Order: sequence, then structure tokens, then C-alpha cells
Amino acid sequence: MSEVKRRDLLAGAAAFAGFATVGLLPGTAAAATRQRPGALLRPSLTPGDKAVVGRVDVRRAMRHLRVLSDGIGWRISGTPSEHRAARYIAGYLRELGYKVTLQPFPVADKYLAEIRARGERLWQCSASPQGAVASVSGTVVDAGKVTEVPAGARGKLVLFDRVSGQETAQAKAAADAGATAALIVNARSETYPERKPGAFVPNLSEEVGIPVLGLAEYHGERIRAGAKRLSFKVTHHTGLTSYNVLAERKATLPNPEGKAVIVSAHYDSVPGSPGANDDGSGTVLCLELARVLKKLPTQQAIRVCLWGSEESGLVGARHYVKQLDEAGVKQITGCFQNDMVATSHPPAGTYWLLSVDGADNTTTAAVNAAARRLGYADQAKGPTARGSSDHEAFYERGIAAGNFSWRGGEAPSQLEPIYHTPEDTIALNISPERLQVSLELIGCAVYDVARRK
Repeated sequence: MSEVKRRDLLAGAAAFAGFATVGLLPGTAAAATRQRPGALLRPSLTPGDKAVVGRVDVRRAMRHLRVLSDGIGWRISGTPSEHRAARYIAGYLRELGYKVTLQPFPVADKYLAEIRARGERLWQCSASPQGAVASVSGTVVDAGKVTEVPAGARGKLVLFDRVSGQETAQAKAAADAGATAALIVNARSETYPERKPGAFVPNLSEEVGIPVLGLAEYHGERIRAGAKRLSFKVTHHTGLTSYNVLAERKATLPNPEGKAVIVSAHYDSVPGSPGANDDGSGTVLCLELARVLKKLPTQQAIRVCLWGSEESGLVGARHYVKQLDEAGVKQITGCFQNDMVATSHPPAGTYWLLSVDGADNTTTAAVNAAARRLGYADQAKGPTARGSSDHEAFYERGIAAGNFSWRGGEAPSQLEPIYHTPEDTIALNISPERLQVSLELIGCAVYDVARRK
């Protein structure tokens, strides 16, 4: 017997043993036959599906989410908070036995402020590059939606409601009145008036001599509710590096062409937001599926990719794809990008399958098929055309890719009202049941593709 044939037989035996083991797991049989959470139809699962749903555990995913969102909190591109998250993710994937690489790339400078009240670290927001980089403390005086400052502002922090296009005038008015800082509360957009605005960067037309912060609507509400004395420090973060966390588990069966399927998410968040749903939820889905898939037999390699700096313009994913040569592009059979997969917003009852051009591809077809087998076909919709996440980078190189997300209404642009805000927390914006459904759909779809030659 040749050595090649011997290896093939051994690999086949390992695969059979892997599937046989599924039937021995406690609760696996029940998990595979009972109606899935929120599904209208009973499942009709393949052996591969049973291997996934019998192992997946949303409680494990939630433990990771508590570390990322409640513990680390805001994870801003290239800053120490994003680096802490990268180390946590990489450490866990190494514990699972994956080969892990941190892929660095440069990102733009940031001006950020951390705000405290009564000594407690409460919030974060962006600061103006044209304002002072300084530490400030004092009492807040509320000016409202104006471009002038009331008497008695000297030595105070002036709180404005944003007048679009007049931010420079507001900041100058505060400085001219002797205020120590201008705090500008973001305004709702006319396009999406239902969404609460998050923190923003006040880009001014000229330099001012005081710090100028761009607050979220939530920050303004809290200050006006009683947080009248604040302290903060503006920090100019320079020379920044962000990282993609790239993990791979080789195929267990012969894979002469080096094929690989990617399950991915971005782990950074916008300034001011702890990013529980966007995209802590997608990140922890990847971590839990990495655990579930690590020992299952596959024809293809499994790559778990967590992108840095998505919120700065899909920077991490584009960097990864740019580094691929043509052979590397051809090896990737699909990229399953998971972005905002667990919102608790009541109207967000549609699980969207999004491709950049709206056409079906390997990933969207696999998720639709998994939805039918699991009994979720009534909740899944698409493929529908939409970019705005890291799957764009793969589409641009001709790689099959989809973005998968819970969203509301009849359009994937209808996001939860607290999208990109300080209220994107586990307590206010995470549904474990929807996370469970996402885990099952993506897990079964990824494993289906990974078992193809």
C-alpha cells in the first residue's frame, strides 16, 4: 500500500470517527431533532448539521462578549483598547490549537477623550483635531442649540446642541467667552431620524484654544439628567498600528489545492461605543464556531479572521486581501462575514443575506440552504445588494463573500436606533436567542462548505 493511500484511509477513518462521536455527546440527539429557537418549522438536519448544533453553546459566546464589551469596552482602531481585544482573541484561538498570526497595518491618528463624573470613568468620545489637547475639569453650563454663549460661561464647560455647519462658530463662541471646553451634542440625521446619533469628530475650519468634544445624544441626555461636573483628558493617538487576528486549522482530509473557507467579523468599534452588537456579536460568533469546528473532519482548511479597523473604512480586511496573490485568492472558497448578528431590537426580525452585487454566491447559497434545513427559512431573506462591511474587500478580488446580519424592516439599511452609540451594550442591545440562531446558521453553512472537495 502506498503512503498516500494509507494517509487517505487514515483520514477517512478519522472523519468517520468524528461524525460517530457526535452521537455520543450529551444532549446532541435532542438538540438535533427539536425545533430550533424561534423557528416555525421543525429541522431536517444532515449529519454535518447535527455535529454543529450539538456542540454550539451561546453561553460560551456570551462570556466572550462580556469580556469584549463590558470589560474592554470601546475598541478604537489602533489604540490600546483595540490591542487588548486583539490579544484576548488571539490568546483564545491559540488555546484552541489554531495557528494564529497578528497581521499589522498602519491606521490614521485619533483624537479621543475619556470623560469622568464623580471620579468614575463613564464615557468616551471623539475630539476635534483643531481643538486643544488638554485635561479639563469643571461645571457644565447648558447653552442649547445656539452659536453664542450665555453669560457666566467663564471657567465652565459649555454644552451645545450641534448646529450642522456651525460647529466652528459654537467652539469659537465658547473660547471667546472664556470657557474651558466646548461639548457639542450630535444631532439626528434627516435620512435616519429614528436613530440616536453617536459621537462624532468636530472638524473645524480653524484652530481654537480649548478642547472641543463631539458627544453622542446619549451623553447629552446623561449630562442634562444630572452629571453637571465632569473631567476629561483629550489624547492625540499617533503612529497607530492595528491588527488583523488570523487563525487557521488545516483540513483533516486530503486538500491538495489548499482550499480554505473563512468565517470572519470585525472586532473594533466606533468611538464612544462598547460595540456589543457592532461587532462584538460577530466576533464572539467566530470564537464559538472556532471551538465547535476545531476537531470536525473537513476537506478544506478553516480560517477564522477577526478584522481590525473596519469602522475606519474596512481597512483591515482590505489590507488582508491586498496581501493575497492570485493563488491565495483562488484557495478561498468563501468568506462568511458576520456583522451585527444579535440585536435585541424588536423589529429586527429579518436575518439578511447580503452580497455586494445582490447576486447569489457560495456563502449566501450555503446560508439559505442551512436556513431551510434548520427551519429558519421564513426569517432569512436574500441575497440582497449591500456593501458597508468587510465582505466588500473580498468581492473586489472576485472571492465569494456575504455579510450576515439581523436587521429590521424591509431594507437592510434599517438598523437598530442605538446603532453606533454608547447604548450598544449587552444589556440594551443583545438577544442571546438571535445570537444562537446566527451561530447555528453560520456554523452549519460554513461546515457544509468546508466538507466540499
